[in-house]
Amino acid sequence: MDARLQSRIRPERNLHSERPRPTLQTLGGQRRMLEQLVGACVRRPWLIVLTTLLFTGAGSYFLVDRFAIDTDTSHLFSPAIAWRQNEAKLYKAFPDLDDLIVVVIDGKTAAKAEDAARKLSDALKGAPRLPRVWRPEDNEFFRKNGLLYLDSKEVVRLTATLISQKNVLQPLAEDPSLRGLTSALLDNMRQIGGSKAGMEQFASGLDEISTAFEAVIMGEPAKVDWQKLLSIEEPEATPASTDLRRIVLIKPQLDYGELQPAAEPIAFVRKTAASLGLAGDPDLEIRLTGQAPLADDEFATISENMIVNLVGTLVIVSMILFAALRSPKLILAVLVTLLAGLAITAGLGVLMFGRFNMISVAFAALFIGLGVDFGIQFATRYREERHKGLLNGDGGVEGALARAAGGIGGSLTLAAVSLLAGFFCFLPTDFKGVSELGLIAGCGMIVAYLATLTFLPALIKLFNPPAEKLPVETAALSRVDQWILAHRPLVIAATVFVTGLGAPFLQHLNFDSNPMDLRSQRVESVKTFLDLSKDPKTAPNTIEALTPSLAAAQELKGRLEALPEVDHVTDAETLLPKDQDAKLPLLENAAYQLRKVFDPKLKPPPTDEEARRSLVGAAMALRQAGARGAPPAVGRFREALEALAEGDASRRAKAREAVFSGFGPMIADVKQAVSVQKITPETLPEDVARDWISPSGDWRLEVSPKGDSNDREVIDKFGAAVQKVAPSASGGPIIVVEAGRTIVRAFILAGVYSFVAIFAILAVALRNPKDVALTLGPLVLAGIVSLETADWLGMSLNFANIIALPLMFAVGVAFHIYYVIAWRKGVADLLASSLTRAIFFSSLTTGTAFGSLVLSSHPGTASMGQLLAIALVFTLLAAFFVVPAFLGPPRNPAA
Repeated sequence: MDARLQSRIRPERNLHSERPRPTLQTLGGQRRMLEQLVGACVRRPWLIVLTTLLFTGAGSYFLVDRFAIDTDTSHLFSPAIAWRQNEAKLYKAFPDLDDLIVVVIDGKTAAKAEDAARKLSDALKGAPRLPRVWRPEDNEFFRKNGLLYLDSKEVVRLTATLISQKNVLQPLAEDPSLRGLTSALLDNMRQIGGSKAGMEQFASGLDEISTAFEAVIMGEPAKVDWQKLLSIEEPEATPASTDLRRIVLIKPQLDYGELQPAAEPIAFVRKTAASLGLAGDPDLEIRLTGQAPLADDEFATISENMIVNLVGTLVIVSMILFAALRSPKLILAVLVTLLAGLAITAGLGVLMFGRFNMISVAFAALFIGLGVDFGIQFATRYREERHKGLLNGDGGVEGALARAAGGIGGSLTLAAVSLLAGFFCFLPTDFKGVSELGLIAGCGMIVAYLATLTFLPALIKLFNPPAEKLPVETAALSRVDQWILAHRPLVIAATVFVTGLGAPFLQHLNFDSNPMDLRSQRVESVKTFLDLSKDPKTAPNTIEALTPSLAAAQELKGRLEALPEVDHVTDAETLLPKDQDAKLPLLENAAYQLRKVFDPKLKPPPTDEEARRSLVGAAMALRQAGARGAPPAVGRFREALEALAEGDASRRAKAREAVFSGFGPMIADVKQAVSVQKITPETLPEDVARDWISPSGDWRLEVSPKGDSNDREVIDKFGAAVQKVAPSASGGPIIVVEAGRTIVRAFILAGVYSFVAIFAILAVALRNPKDVALTLGPLVLAGIVSLETADWLGMSLNFANIIALPLMFAVGVAFHIYYVIAWRKGVADLLASSLTRAIFFSSLTTGTAFGSLVLSSHPGTASMGQLLAIALVFTLLAAFFVVPAFLGPPRNPAA
């Protein structure tokens, strides 16, 4: 044996030839048991292999048959939390607020957007899996009662305008023909007399009719706009009606048996828009957002390139294993063990929860990164024992496997228990997303540990790799070991200095609780959501508050509107017009004055000859008016009348149609608009009231924030302010604020539980407080430097990446335990030992697995990989350089 190798192992205290002394009684007692376990497995390798493959097949079956993923971020938290109960109460009272598809239609003109929205909503109503389709700003009820929702001054103006047109409207209603038109216009002109202003107004009205007549004469379609002609604007229910954007809301029927529950309804909406010619119209932009599209796009982003990344990870891990183990048979054995454990763990996850969440789905990368460590440690130790056995005349596979189990099994056990504690400490928290990941990954560590000590030895026995002729250690690194020991104060001081130097960065590290920041900004649903968030009128991040009565709603609304963070509050009372007692008499008077317009005494329709003569007579009268200096519009209208009189009967029929096709509907609309009754909460139609008043009598208030409702600072201040006034309120901003608090509490608790649990485990195993401190001290420093580096790189903690902290704590404990136990056994030159080789290649595989998360298209998953990679680097540096400096020269194992 190389002299330098012999010098690292104290005489007669060979790490691999003896069992540990009583200083490690707990692990020492396990050594014989582990040797016996491995011995039993290698004596019956086929039984072990077939049994494991049976479990592997079962896990694979459950995974393929029942795999599902829940991408709803609200489900990452326990339903027992107060704010989750408020959320559940809200959606139970108003189920149409949840899981919506929001169709956003932007047009070059308001008319274009309005027409597209009406066509799409009409086409979607009654479609399968779309139980409700509606437009918030467009409802038949609001169209019927539109005048009541106008300002009182506007109602005065409109009713006065209508009444002033009575002398024109009544003759037209009684005789809707060209005869009636000319007669009414001539009577109106005579009433104007010498009024210059009256004549100008009369002439402007003639232009609208002249345009229609000229189109008929040219053989083109034409229709008179009576609302424009009479200066009657259509009453608008909401200010949004003048915007270039329209919103269509859809409550879809979701299929939770599919990976993307809203895929079919979303596809149907897009197909319908395309069939109507809306999707390809250059003057329109149609986009989908809402909870349902956001959730589906979330899964699509998470799953994007997932298979490619997983295959790539396995390929790179195989290459690392080849560099570490140098034996195709050993590599195959470790890989098969890894895949079997992964399949079994995945099946357990499906059986335990029925589906994965957006955090727990990362268990695969974590299992590969952590589970393979056990295999590398065991296989590397096996190689060393096989080589030493060859030198000592005992180069058999079975003996080497048993000695490897005895030599590394105790460390593996302690590392596995530490990892298990790190994961399971999340179980008591309210952060279900991570607690489920903790349980799945913790069970995965059990699976990986058991597979490493049973399935892997059985495979190695069956594969029977060749003997190891070369030593596994890296003797050249002994110089680094010696330098560290010679400069211990410098290494420790440098570590403390670097940690202290980065301390200011910890002051800026923040937690980003906005779930939208975890989503890809490239997908349509997210971009549209962010676009809507910029305008308080369309902001989706509103807060909903429930009150038991109208009086309570009015009182709470006043307090909410007084908050500087609130832009406006919408509730059922908003649907009740203001000043109805002042408006209703005006409308009643208009209805009375126009009663003969609404119910006219119809005259017999004229013959074509009578219509022609009326046109001729009107033209002559207008010629005389023109001679007295009438505006040019009068002459234009006269020329149109003369042309119609000279034309055939069909042209005159088309002219009548152009004038009167819209007259009857206009009169009906006016009659409906002025014949309204007082609106009360009890008279609101069901389809309107159900969005604001629940069947149980709860009144909903919708509170909109000022500014960009997706800005984290705006959300935090808005949510906190509203919550002080309405503690039981719910909605996006409240959920963001409370979710952040829940996560912080969860990780504080999990961190405390994890530290206490691992400290207790190490205290029992190592039986020496100083050794426990030497194990945990460098790891704590590595964690602090990792957070400092993350902030220096501009990263924030979030729902997803915060799992890296306790995870790397558990991983670091495992690495450090290997060193501390070897140091207690008297091993010198730790970096040059086979243990460092195993840890180095194990860390490479772990880094590869975490690196695959960095490549994810999902920002939350990618940020998890980034923080894990950062933490892994510093954990490894601490294990290789800081731990040896903390430990110092190897302890006398008899001590």
